[in-house]
Amino acid sequence: MNMTLRKSHNSGRWILTAIAVSWFMILILVPVGGLLQKLLTQPFAEIYRSLQTATAARAFLLTAKVTFLTVIINMVMGILMAKVIVTQKFKGKLFIEGLIDLPFAISPVVVGFMLVILFGPYGWLGGWLESVGVKVIYATPGIVIATVFVTLPFVAKEVIPVYQQAGLQGEEAAQVLGASQWQAFWWVTLPTIKWGVIYGVTLALARSLGEFGAVLVVSGSIINQTETATLFIHQQFTDFNYTSAYTASLVIAAIAFIILIGIEWLAKSKKEA
Repeated sequence: MNMTLRKSHNSGRWILTAIAVSWFMILILVPVGGLLQKLLTQPFAEIYRSLQTATAARAFLLTAKVTFLTVIINMVMGILMAKVIVTQKFKGKLFIEGLIDLPFAISPVVVGFMLVILFGPYGWLGGWLESVGVKVIYATPGIVIATVFVTLPFVAKEVIPVYQQAGLQGEEAAQVLGASQWQAFWWVTLPTIKWGVIYGVTLALARSLGEFGAVLVVSGSIINQTETATLFIHQQFTDFNYTSAYTASLVIAAIAFIILIGIEWLAKSKKEA
């Protein structure tokens, strides 16, 4: 009887594993494999040359700039939001926690149009900003704001549960011993929540690299000016320059994959140490 139950349990486990792996392959590996297959049919010289153009270089440089600024802003604000939500009690706290998830619920394209209404030339703030020489929409600031909005939840959502689990006892004890609130947070709490911060930053970074919808709306996709890597891919595909589109797509996917695998490896190494 026990042998029969054990065999049944093993069979069920293998079936579940097969379903999960098959689903992963269908959603991830098959599309990536198709992209690789398409790219490998092209001459290597053409693949290499497709990324050597000035337009491609500017697109990737702009993406790097936007991603860097986005990650820094969301890291600082994500930690701040987590600290406020965990340590402070105020009316509307539940509402604020719900708003953190808002970017997950709104289409990035809708986000882009919201920002155009707010910061566009005829928007609520755009006209005044442009009158003082600050252009947001169809410029780098608009791209950064759109990307920050889309990736806003990642750091906060990773840090909040870690912060709650760590508790406030260490921070409060440090303050009792004479540390300021900032010193207690920097030397006691931050080391405790650092892996939540690292995971959140990693997710925000990977998401920033691939943002398309909101950026398409707010940037105007001006070649050599506001064209990010994803917009470059879209433009190259539209213009039937498939080699450039496939190559740039694979580069973006590879960077995001390496970042995510790297952080998982670091986390595993930390646990085994």
